[in-house]
Amino acid sequence: PSCRRYVAGGRCKSTARLEGKVVIITGANTGIGKETARDLAQRGKVIIACRDLAKAEAAASEIRAETGNQQVIVKKLDLADTKSIREFAEKFLAEEKELHILINNAGVMLCPYSKTADGFEMHLGVNHLGHFLLTFLLLERLKQCAPARIVNVSSLAHHGGRIRFHDLQGEKCYNRGLAYCHSKLANVLFTRELARRLQGKVTANALHPGSVYSELVRHSFVMTWLWKIFSFFLKTPCEGAQTSIYCAVAEELDSVTGQYFSDCQPAYVSPRGRDDEIAKKLWSVSCELLGIQWD
Repeated sequence: PSCRRYVAGGRCKSTARLEGKVVIITGANTGIGKETARDLAQRGKVIIACRDLAKAEAAASEIRAETGNQQVIVKKLDLADTKSIREFAEKFLAEEKELHILINNAGVMLCPYSKTADGFEMHLGVNHLGHFLLTFLLLERLKQCAPARIVNVSSLAHHGGRIRFHDLQGEKCYNRGLAYCHSKLANVLFTRELARRLQGKVTANALHPGSVYSELVRHSFVMTWLWKIFSFFLKTPCEGAQTSIYCAVAEELDSVTGQYFSDCQPAYVSPRGRDDEIAKKLWSVSCELLGIQWD
């Protein structure tokens, strides 16, 4: 029905092949990450980087069987632990000589207040700082393999976010819905500043996948219940993956960088998401928290 088609939104029509190219997708054992991996595995080599190896291996073997592509590889990555992120990057760089596309897809949503191994508030730590560090560690390899792309999965929820520098870890005041929004705004600002610094050597774009029926709401009973009731009006994971796939492969985006997409087309970014001063400040604070120098 036409209503269902409207809900499904834009589709990636690109048939670009990725022979000889290597893609990393974080959190690709379920939801839109898994569907992104399924599509890209029909085009080239895909590395699924996940915390839960059993789930990731199950997803990978399903994708291998379906696509006939044996180059779907699982590697352990826990974005809530900088030690794990560094180990993943070190191993990857030792084992793989190339990297063309990095899709920072993994995310947590609506977690009760908790902290990562390094003491960061969970949403900020996983959704922003974990991917910030991962990108930093892999950037040289991406540059060597340019043209290369970085794709950051953000959300429409960035409109409700703000970067609360006085209380980044949510210790003074915490609301799990807002914490998610703040972290998704951080994704948009990170993409913007990253694109500015890279000046097109490697492109960096962010996206909103749409409201997708997935496990992301598992921490909230109410959301899970609402999601079930309104599932007809939500995208399937496959539909939700289209914009990630589009940002990763579409030929017309070869030199497009620093943009934000939804339904496979440019979308409106909140005024806070366009604030270059906040983007720069978030960058230096992130480096400080992670103990890295990224100039």
